[in-house]
Amino acid sequence: MDIRFFDKLESTNNYGKLLDPNTVGEFTVICARQQTAGIGQQGNIWVSEPYKNLTFSVILKPTFLAADEQYNLTMAIALAVADTVEHQLSTLRSPFSVHIKWPNDIYVDDSKICGTLVTNQLCGSHISQSICGIGLNVNQTVFPDWLPNPTSLKQLISTDSDLEPLLQNILENLRDCYQQLKDHEGTDDIKARYMSRFYRLGIEAEYIYNDSPIRATITGIDRYGHLQLTTANGLQLSCGMKEIKFI
Repeated sequence: MDIRFFDKLESTNNYGKLLDPNTVGEFTVICARQQTAGIGQQGNIWVSEPYKNLTFSVILKPTFLAADEQYNLTMAIALAVADTVEHQLSTLRSPFSVHIKWPNDIYVDDSKICGTLVTNQLCGSHISQSICGIGLNVNQTVFPDWLPNPTSLKQLISTDSDLEPLLQNILENLRDCYQQLKDHEGTDDIKARYMSRFYRLGIEAEYIYNDSPIRATITGIDRYGHLQLTTANGLQLSCGMKEIKFI
């Protein structure tokens, strides 16, 4: 595993895109101690205080995954991070619950501790390379007011965490989950574990669907990663990211 540390980058994902895909090795990790223009989902920015958090990208080459199986990789990455966060909290007997909020945010109770962003490159009907960005709030305790519900490990356990061992734990869990996908027979287990952490699964709640408020219950996801919901009046919905908003 090739881990490359940088004191400052605009974006680890963007840096990964500059590397020659023909020569860069799988599981090359680009880690920035300070990220000045981090990227979140749907063009949002990722805010991270310098030297306090983990902001990194992992380059994978899941050529064994068909283009229509892209969401399997999203599940594996989110699960690897969630397992790491839960382990970190459990060592201090924390009472908090770790969830995966669709499609790939990591929540502790109702607060966001981590975001991920997966950028896939296709070759024909299969994925040729994936750049998997991860931003985990670790030792930061003050966040901008406009962020709706952030949290960090330090806010939860009141102590600093060493960043490099934490990074290694995430990468080890990611390697295990990735190998399960590669072995194919492990995909069902990945999805089952992912769904066991699914935020609001089976709970009726308020959402914004195509700019209109609805009350609905999450029932699962389909093979493409679309969120499945049933509204209070029995209508079944299948939603992409731009169609549904959590309230």
